[in-house]
Amino acid sequence: MTVIDHKDIREAARIIREGGLVAMPTETVYGLAADATNDKAVARIFEAKGRPQFNPLIIHVAGAEMAKRYVEVPPLAETLMKEFWPGPLTLVLPRRKDSGISLLVSAGLDTVGVRMPKHELAQSLIQAVDRPLAAPSANRSGSISPTRAEHVRDSLGERVDMILDGGPCPVGVESTIVKIDADKAILLRPGGVARESIERVTAKPLSSAHGKIEAPGMMTSHYAPEAKLRLNAREQKDGEAFLGFGGVRGGGPATLNLSESGDLAEAAANLFAHLRALDRLAAGHGLKTIAVAPVPFEGLGEAINDRLNRAAAPRR
Repeated sequence: MTVIDHKDIREAARIIREGGLVAMPTETVYGLAADATNDKAVARIFEAKGRPQFNPLIIHVAGAEMAKRYVEVPPLAETLMKEFWPGPLTLVLPRRKDSGISLLVSAGLDTVGVRMPKHELAQSLIQAVDRPLAAPSANRSGSISPTRAEHVRDSLGERVDMILDGGPCPVGVESTIVKIDADKAILLRPGGVARESIERVTAKPLSSAHGKIEAPGMMTSHYAPEAKLRLNAREQKDGEAFLGFGGVRGGGPATLNLSESGDLAEAAANLFAHLRALDRLAAGHGLKTIAVAPVPFEGLGEAINDRLNRAAAPRR
């Protein structure tokens, strides 16, 4: 159970109400939080991250009733909220005309991504501010997402006004993002809730996204370390670091394993921290490539493979 320092929460809430930026832990990754109703504060998020303004943000709320102040919630969305909130599921929904949400959050779209985080510190902060928090991952845009407070310090430094340290993030990959269009659910980004779990509730397959960027994490190149990635590697070549999974292991000083037992939840929780650590090890040993063992596509493996494929994509 997370120990909550109420003095820190009060200070973080003050900073956000005054237009500042606070890095907060969630169950997925650390988020760079600002008042989603404050244009200048939201603009600071984009500036601090070096994030393209066509890439929309997610707002974090205290629950379904708070969400309904800002977005329209059709029956299918309400069903998914009841099943998966609080937790790592973001729903992209039509924004209310009177929402007061900064237009920068939506990046010109008429929809908003909204979720209720499970982490106690995140919930305490949202409730203390009593406003929705725009909170993309607390790192420089396109780089490896932060799952520990020190990752935020390394990536953003003085660009953030305060960091709430809640320890390692237990899920370790970002939320699943699903757009609701009437009675249709469209998967925009795989994440901490497996596709199969959602489809058990919707009782039909999720549709696939096509075309424009409608949510975070849809850019081709994202989550990238400095070293290049070679995916689906069943053996380690000379001059490579190695990120193993299950029984596919590497050797030498620059090797880690996402999960020795082949557990996908453990692998997801370790993914970004291991990529960061291996990137440092590779640089320290003069290695330019990280080879990555195959990870099954089932369950959370879909989200893990999505992040790995984007991390391995050609850099812009």
